[in-house]
Amino acid sequence: MALIEMRDICWGFGDPPLLENINFQIEKGERVGLLGRNGVGKTSIIKLLGDKLRPDSGTIRRQQGIIIASLEQDVSSKFVGTIFDVIAEGLGKKGRALAEYNRICKIPTSAITPELSKKRDELQQILNAGEGWGLLQQVEHILSRTNLDPEKKFADLSAGLKRRTLFARALALSPDILLLDEPTNHFDIDSIIWMEDFILRQVKTLLFITHDRAFLKKIATRMIELDRCRLVSYDCDYGSYLARRAATLKAEEQQAKLFDKKLSKEEIWIRQGIKARRTRNEGRVRVLKKMRANYQARRKKTGNVKLQAQEAEKTGKLVIEAKNISFSHDRTPLITDFSTTIMRGDKVGIIGPNGIGKTTLLKILLNRMPPKKGSISHGTHLQMAYFDQMRTQLKEQKTVQENIAEGNDFIIFNDQKRHVIGYLKDFLFSPERCRTPVHILSGGEKNRLMLAKLFTKPANLLVLDEPTNDLDAETLELLEELLFTFQGTILLVSHDRAFLNNVVTSTIVFEGRGRVIEYVGGYDDWLIQRQKPVEKSVPAKKNHPQISKKPESGKPQKMSYMQKRELDQLPQMINTLETEQKDLYELMSDPLFYKKDKEKIAAAKDRLEKVEHEIETAYLRWEAIE
Repeated sequence: MALIEMRDICWGFGDPPLLENINFQIEKGERVGLLGRNGVGKTSIIKLLGDKLRPDSGTIRRQQGIIIASLEQDVSSKFVGTIFDVIAEGLGKKGRALAEYNRICKIPTSAITPELSKKRDELQQILNAGEGWGLLQQVEHILSRTNLDPEKKFADLSAGLKRRTLFARALALSPDILLLDEPTNHFDIDSIIWMEDFILRQVKTLLFITHDRAFLKKIATRMIELDRCRLVSYDCDYGSYLARRAATLKAEEQQAKLFDKKLSKEEIWIRQGIKARRTRNEGRVRVLKKMRANYQARRKKTGNVKLQAQEAEKTGKLVIEAKNISFSHDRTPLITDFSTTIMRGDKVGIIGPNGIGKTTLLKILLNRMPPKKGSISHGTHLQMAYFDQMRTQLKEQKTVQENIAEGNDFIIFNDQKRHVIGYLKDFLFSPERCRTPVHILSGGEKNRLMLAKLFTKPANLLVLDEPTNDLDAETLELLEELLFTFQGTILLVSHDRAFLNNVVTSTIVFEGRGRVIEYVGGYDDWLIQRQKPVEKSVPAKKNHPQISKKPESGKPQKMSYMQKRELDQLPQMINTLETEQKDLYELMSDPLFYKKDKEKIAAAKDRLEKVEHEIETAYLRWEAIE
């Protein structure tokens, strides 16, 4: 039986609606990727499934008792308090009581007023009733799994850590279905890889929207595409989906041509002279009327963005030269003794964890910030266009048209006068949408507008800081093609591994502690060339063998008989440990448990920590053997 099912769902404003006669279901254990162009209604489907929107017609059937949790596309500003508070408050009334009780308990005893003392006692009574204290274990468990510091204030976090916190908030509910809308937005590559591994291990059933093709390839077991209000399911991985979809579109195009040819023939027949009309077949006339209606109702596929850059006068052969540059912040080295020479036509990717200094390096290379040591020199005739991931160049209260033309009706593009509405049509903005304030646009539309603004000025150096966020796959491929054929120079900061592989000719990588190294090629080329980190051995536990270091030769070792036997035994051992872990959670969720002797409570908590550590060690051992 399906966990959740949509039947004949219609939703949306206007005629035709955004979603029309949508049917699909999700079975337990499926990891479903939801694809489609920007603005076709993917996020609306997520919200309908999560009961945050009501359909205009049709039914959504959910299996009785299932828990659905979601991670939205944008980080809301409504969340306050620490990471612990944000996660706990997502668990309902008792979770909110737990968060408030936790805040009061941190106040020094001398500052506790009678009102606060009374409030604390009331909260304690709420938590004593039912499973209140069990939620504490639930929150602590998910904090441990997601590597988050419970004491950090949510408002002070980077965008990536805020996303990870909200991901943990959704996971804390132990959902039967997890709904993720662009989960990798604002994540660096290390965080994306962590999320991929976490989902493969811990999440059984999910529906997700993403523009990250590498993430799709690794996670999805089934693809569904929303196109022209129809939902088409492809029971395969992402690579097979691309091939099947291309074949489907080709067949659809051929069928449409045959239909149009027949319709044209019938229209000629109906318009024949008086003699032909007197003898015409009325049945044939009815068929023609039906064909006309079908032609009018046919929804044409959304066109592609027409990307074209204005290339300025060529720079000199040398574009940027950095010699032995260093930079530190609060005595923390971000860049140490880094040198590079960027020549005309180079396409350079920059990757590294969030907050490590990628934007700082860009500013130094562009002479917008001086290095602490070293020197920067530029070539001649440099004209730069800058794509800012925070979209600060967009004026939110002004319309789309005003952001491009600044009050004018025309722009100059490649020395020719173009009407701004016509130019914006190339970026899939209708005349009505051109008059819409920017703050109403979706994330994908804002990024398309940023690209439109970027290309209004001639440039021979493109600086792109996370340009791929929220863009659909078709637009990403077109942007890749444009950048590939661009004759100038490109500096690209991105966490999109596929995009990096398809665009850049070299990659500057932040490897920690001020170490910045340049490698030839894209992301995959860096993985091959980089110095492999030495794996740390995990302290051996009783009955659990120690994880050995990776052989220095790099050649795969033949699995020994003992390793094969161990590999066969590990799943059962993990299952036993996880059963014990579940039993301990149930024991500690009983309110009577905390009325027992302190020694028994401490012993149970200690055993739970040991079991969790042994589970983690067993998984690591499994990975090491495989």
